[in-house]
Amino acid sequence: MKQLTAIYVDGLHVNFSGFAAITNLTMDIRYGEVRAIIGPNGAGKTTLLDVITGKTRPTSGEVYLDKTIDLSRHDEASISRHGISRKFQKPSIFDALNIEQNLELAIRRGRGYVDMLRSRLSGEQHRKIGEVMDLIGLAASPGQLAGTLSHGQKQWLEIGMMLVANPQVLLLDEPVAGMSDHETQRTAELIARLKSPERAVVVIEHDMDFVGQVADLVTVLHEGSVLGEGSMDKIRNDPRVIQVYLGR
Repeated sequence: MKQLTAIYVDGLHVNFSGFAAITNLTMDIRYGEVRAIIGPNGAGKTTLLDVITGKTRPTSGEVYLDKTIDLSRHDEASISRHGISRKFQKPSIFDALNIEQNLELAIRRGRGYVDMLRSRLSGEQHRKIGEVMDLIGLAASPGQLAGTLSHGQKQWLEIGMMLVANPQVLLLDEPVAGMSDHETQRTAELIARLKSPERAVVVIEHDMDFVGQVADLVTVLHEGSVLGEGSMDKIRNDPRVIQVYLGR
């Protein structure tokens, strides 16, 4: 099956009061792939996600979803409704609710706890929640309070809260930061299960062993531009990447 473009970035420039955070950045993120974006601090990785999700407006250039939806013309809420979901490094879950209730809130797109108690989920929504709990490895204890979960489990729950909305594009910002080795391995296995011809997964991460496990393609940013791109093996052996990033 031919891969189609999910996120198309062409000639992107982002300036903050004269500082060039992104300079003439062009990249093509496709459905069916896990794309890792790596690079030193200040390389433009977070700024790129900010532009894709509508948090930051580009100075110039193009950013499209499906090559048809100009993301620069939409706000954060509208972009989320178009199927782009972003997970930040620190998990954003409801500690006082249990695992299943967190997912119920997410599938209702945050209508509120009172609405959740008063309304009933459809059979399809129940099925989706059960499917996601299995996928993220938390189906054994749906009644466990989210606040009592381990750091890794909280990360998986937040990924689950994104998945119940059937996103087309998942943006994961340092998903294994602070995890144990066991949790990191479980997360790599989870991301492998997230791959779908209808979904693109973008991972920003500093753990190169983890990146090597999950990424189909690696893009290296440096000073707001693409320094290198290819398989992890190619990136590990790129003299320029070694000099500015991997050799540190």
